[in-house]
Amino acid sequence: MPDATKGRPTRRGTGGVRLLIATRKGLWTLTGDAARRSWKLAGPHFLGHIVHHAVADPRDGRTILAAARTGHLGPTIFRSGDRGRTWREAAVPPAFAPGSGRSVDHTFWLTPGHASEAGTWYAGTSPQGLFRSTDGGATWTGVEGFNGHPQRKAWCGGDQDGTPDGAKLHSILVDPRDPKHLYIGMSSGGIFESVDGGADWRPLNAGVSANFMPDPDPEFGHDPHCVRLHPEQPDRLYHQNHCGIYRLDRPERRWLDIGAAMPKSVGAIGFPLVLHPHDPDTLWVFPMDGSDVWPRVSPGGKPAVYRSTNGGRSWQRQATGLPAAQAWWTVKRQAMTADQKPTVGVYFGTTSGELWASRDEGRTWRCLARHLPHIYAVEVG
Repeated sequence: MPDATKGRPTRRGTGGVRLLIATRKGLWTLTGDAARRSWKLAGPHFLGHIVHHAVADPRDGRTILAAARTGHLGPTIFRSGDRGRTWREAAVPPAFAPGSGRSVDHTFWLTPGHASEAGTWYAGTSPQGLFRSTDGGATWTGVEGFNGHPQRKAWCGGDQDGTPDGAKLHSILVDPRDPKHLYIGMSSGGIFESVDGGADWRPLNAGVSANFMPDPDPEFGHDPHCVRLHPEQPDRLYHQNHCGIYRLDRPERRWLDIGAAMPKSVGAIGFPLVLHPHDPDTLWVFPMDGSDVWPRVSPGGKPAVYRSTNGGRSWQRQATGLPAAQAWWTVKRQAMTADQKPTVGVYFGTTSGELWASRDEGRTWRCLARHLPHIYAVEVG
């Protein structure tokens, strides 16, 4: 799987591909044949609900969880044990402990647990909270090693955050070699590591710029947008940050700036980052206008994917088939993914409701769906 957050419902080189498309107004699926030429759109599920993330469980090939904000009924998680045909709401969704003074606005990120821990899932919320389920998503409890950590408020900049649509805990990564070795990303806060199953945490931000802060090289307080761990080389991590693109090769603790090699006219700011599932040196990003434009858009209205095949030392623009001009959309941090085919397929969803796909690792692009709501997440499922 591309990283610890991805499902693996399709074996490498066999069968078709199905995408889970989480949007501002529901969840859709898009299913392709083995050649990835013919596609069928189905849905919606949860019409009218904000679905921030939907993820398939790679351990059983049947379970899907969807994180939803159900209007005035608030945040919850839905579970399916039959690949999305039927759904049940979690009996106990993520919620902060009574008396904490904090409440979950929405669950933002879902990650299946380690392969050895069937039924274990992790969830990240807004504001920044970490939760665990050990029964397939039916009930959730807080990971108090983070939620109750004496430094949590300092790490997060307090309980109120200036992020436009709310502070996020995201990019929950599980080391495939060790279920107790975890990483998380926080917007804002930075990247943190636990080696004891979440009982304690330490910052992992050395080398990352924070040019929006008085100290441009702080221990924490950063704004990572998306963090990925390579499944076949788990000591290799990448992340897309508000201040660039970075790579880390453990046991090193200092990130290397690989965004500096991006074209200066485009910049190195974006939300998503996708890893090639079989090659730890290959990755894709989707740059956005990092100036004072908000909400974010493609630089100059000319969207393009950038790929590196050498660990970020150089980048190539991949835009064949994408609009050449006047396309003022961008791609959210969970809205870009890759499949497991020998020639990897890459997919992304846009803030204007389009789903784009490449069957040839980004060399050419084709729009598979239009007129969907604002797309928040795309996962192979």
